[in-house]
Amino acid sequence: MGANAATSVPGYVSGEVLTAARLNVTNSGAPVFADSSARDAAFGGTGEKTLAEGQLCYLEDSNVVQYYDGSSWATVGPSGAPGLHLVQAETAFSAVASVTADNVFTSAYTNYRMIVRYQNNSGLLSFQLRAATVDAATNYNIQLLSAGSTTVSASRSTSQTSATIGSNSGGAFWSLSVVDISGPQLAEPTVYQSANTRNDGAYTTNVIIHYYGNHSDATAYDGIKLLGTTANITGSYTIYGYGKTA
Repeated sequence: MGANAATSVPGYVSGEVLTAARLNVTNSGAPVFADSSARDAAFGGTGEKTLAEGQLCYLEDSNVVQYYDGSSWATVGPSGAPGLHLVQAETAFSAVASVTADNVFTSAYTNYRMIVRYQNNSGLLSFQLRAATVDAATNYNIQLLSAGSTTVSASRSTSQTSATIGSNSGGAFWSLSVVDISGPQLAEPTVYQSANTRNDGAYTTNVIIHYYGNHSDATAYDGIKLLGTTANITGSYTIYGYGKTA
């Protein structure tokens, strides 16, 4: 257990002597427990507080802050909580060839989701990983599967300079790419997949495209760059981290 970890939460009665040992339990603000079992055991015993709505605590094993809502414990955060957690707020861009987001991949998460809403006149939408603002421009490998009307096609590309995540919208028609990226912050190959809904020159001629791929370098990255073929991409992107614990 850490220096602030507690095994009890003292309660006091009128006239009781307040000892340093009992005061130190609450010196860290919210009481700190090794895990949920230690938390549950700390309330309601002789000389201890009775658990009630509004109580806060911190759990060392999962690195989360919790509150008691009157019937159960709920998690406030940070990254150990389940679900998606905002890492990069929605960021707009207009008529650019590229846009970068640095310091978004950390050890707080293993897996990330990037949502890109975009328009582009021609070419592809792709990304490069970045380490300390330096772009990685080699060793991207991509498998493509697409369907438009009754036509299905597939292709593979290896040793590319970027990872494709979307095709062109054929003009001012909104398209969407939802991209899952696994392990960008680890010194291991990074794996990704992208589900792309492309409105090909009209909203009545939509096409679905799935990209599956990897960046095979065993390098840790902290940033990402979105790329268009030319200076013609407009839209917005948001990045989330997947919580690690239940």
